[in-house]
Amino acid sequence: EVQLVESGGGLVQVGNSLRLSCAASGFTFSSSTMGWFRQVAEQGREFVAAISWLSATYADSVKERFTISRNIAANTVYLQMNSLKPEATAVYYCAARPRGASDYEYWGQGTQVTVSS
Repeated sequence: EVQLVESGGGLVQVGNSLRLSCAASGFTFSSSTMGWFRQVAEQGREFVAAISWLSATYADSVKERFTISRNIAANTVYLQMNSLKPEATAVYYCAARPRGASDYEYWGQGTQVTVSS
């Protein structure tokens, strides 16, 4: 059974940092591209960052402030979020795109991040 379990969300003040974690199981984590997305209520899901075995990519809105990383041994992907802004408030989802897949196939349940001003 595939599982993606996010953790680390919460309430944080503007300018502070937060680290999200996503524990993966049930698929080949090491060869999959892992991504973070976010969604504000009644809006579409927005790409935040992704990491493959080759490189990491980021949305322009989070470059230089967010860092995605992975621990292969722990089957975990992280999203370090620094200098948080109120517009970062959203539900953050972890997703996996297995090698060879054209799109993200597996999704976590999401974790709420709220940035207060």
